Amino acid sequence: MQLQLASWPDIESYLARTHGILVPIGSTEQHGPTGFLGTDAIAAETVARGAGEAAGALVAPTIAIGMAEHHMAFPGTITLRPSTLIAYVRDYVLSLAAHGFARFLFVNGHGGNVPTVKAAFYEIEAERRARGQGEDGDFRCRIVNWYDGPTVSSVIRQTFGAREGSHATPSEVSVTLHAYPDHRHDRPLDPPVASGSPFYGAADFRRRHPDGRIGSDPSLASAEHGRRIAEAAIADLATHYRGFMAER
Repeated sequence: MQLQLASWPDIESYLARTHGILVPIGSTEQHGPTGFLGTDAIAAETVARGAGEAAGALVAPTIAIGMAEHHMAFPGTITLRPSTLIAYVRDYVLSLAAHGFARFLFVNGHGGNVPTVKAAFYEIEAERRARGQGEDGDFRCRIVNWYDGPTVSSVIRQTFGAREGSHATPSEVSVTLHAYPDHRHDRPLDPPVASGSPFYGAADFRRRHPDGRIGSDPSLASAEHGRRIAEAAIADLATHYRGFMAER
């Protein structure tokens, strides 16, 4: 069930039996010359919706803009400041907590979000403690990357090997092609596998990685690969969510 497609009585009924929720979070940023700008949000949402269906979990609206400052030298990228994202996550979580939600599993598609979202969790914890709510051990927030589960990471390694890279990867592009098969962008990639060097800020990123890729060959992406990767990620996430909800 998706929160934005539900009515308030639906949510009231849901909260009468459970208090967990999946929160997809991604980014709107360049993904090389062939990847969608919305790749990170689309992939996180695709996996979260599938896992929600498998585990009987409510799926919250996707947070589609994240911390992408290091991609701002590429047209189309939208970023939030870390402080803005912290405030956004704080308001998002505490709004839902006011209705009775207590277990928040953020399903992340963008590695750059992780430090900021974890900082937001500490801000929420500090605020709840200041309100005298800090002893509620049932309230928990966690962030997981959809691509880190044991099954999905194995499928990705077996499918793409060293050509997976770390940005504009064939795995994430494949999941978006699975979700939107009619929106493929094919362009020549030179070199076929991008370099994997580190970078320092947005201008240095574009200087070192002029087409936006890092160590990857997204020409290997396909909708069929995306289907298999998404199915593995959904199974991993559903298992993770059940374990998260069972924690005491």
